[in-house]
Amino acid sequence: MTRAAILDVALDLASRDGLEGLTIGLLADRMNMSKSGVFAHFGSREDLQLEVVKLYHRRFEQEVFYPSVKEPRGLPRLRAMFARWVKRVSVEIASGCIYISGAVEYDDRPGPIREELVSMVAAWQGALLRCAHQATECGHLKADTDAQQLVYEMYGLILALHHDARFLRIPGSLERASVGFERLIENYKA
Repeated sequence: MTRAAILDVALDLASRDGLEGLTIGLLADRMNMSKSGVFAHFGSREDLQLEVVKLYHRRFEQEVFYPSVKEPRGLPRLRAMFARWVKRVSVEIASGCIYISGAVEYDDRPGPIREELVSMVAAWQGALLRCAHQATECGHLKADTDAQQLVYEMYGLILALHHDARFLRIPGSLERASVGFERLIENYKA
């Protein structure tokens, strides 16, 4: 129970301050624990950061991926994935996204945290790619649809949404992302 509570607080801190802003001392203060008490649950700051990344990924899967795969194959599932992704980002506007902040923090820093982040983002992109292929196989998208390009553009919409909504605080960014997705799908529709 204590480990789970520590991870919840750590995820909150890392979402706000980045993974590099997450320290054993800050976490101990927030938990009203000693540094050694927090350290005993993780062993090192890097272990703590890795566990935070894994927790974030599990929550992302639970909120976005798993409910979406219950939708019918093809375009309904792809739409569900994007809609749930946008919903997730709408919550993260206030806190931040570990995938996006992690990419900025670890883009040129080799090591286990970067490897874990890359693996998780690649898994999500792979799921989107499979879904785009299925939409083509189901006849929902044109036969010559470049699934990799479609996923790239979907990812671009999410990055623009996060940037405009969180960094620039532009009203209507959520709606723009949804409109952009619909325009994108119309371009690829069979």
